[in-house]
Amino acid sequence: MNLAPKIALYQPDIPQNTAAIVRTCACLGAKLEIIEPCGFLLNDKRFKRVVMDYINWDKIDIYQSSEKFFEAKKNQRIVLMTTKASVSYTKFKFKKNDTILFGRESAGVPKNVHQLINDRLKIPMNGSARSLNIASSVAIILAESLRQTNLI
Repeated sequence: MNLAPKIALYQPDIPQNTAAIVRTCACLGAKLEIIEPCGFLLNDKRFKRVVMDYINWDKIDIYQSSEKFFEAKKNQRIVLMTTKASVSYTKFKFKKNDTILFGRESAGVPKNVHQLINDRLKIPMNGSARSLNIASSVAIILAESLRQTNLI
C-alpha cells in the first residue's frame, strides 16, 4: 500500500491546471484523484500540451461523482483546502496517506462537501489577494505534506 498523500480535484474545469497538477504529482510521487464531472475532456489538446509525457493512468483514479468518492474514502482522512478555512496549513499535522482535496477553480466545493470534511485548511494570503492558482496551491501543500511525513 502506497502511503504517499493523494491529491483530489473536485470537478476541475481548467485543463492546463489539471495537467500541471498531473506533472506535480508524477514528480513528487503522489496519486491524483479526479472527481467528475470535469469541465473538459481528458483528451483535450490543452491538457495534453501541458501534461506532455508525465501522465501515468495507473497513478490516477477517476470517480464518476462526489458520492462515489466519499463512499470510497469513508474510512480515510480527507483534508479540504479552501479559502474559507480559518486554520493555516502551517499549523496542521499532515499524515501519510491523507487525501488532500482541492475545489473547482471557478467555485471551490459546494457547502454539502464542506460539511462532510472535518479538516479544512487555507494558505494564508497577503493583503486583499483572494487565492493562488490551484496548481501552485497543490505544489505548496503536497510539498509540505511530504516534508512533514518524511516522504521526500
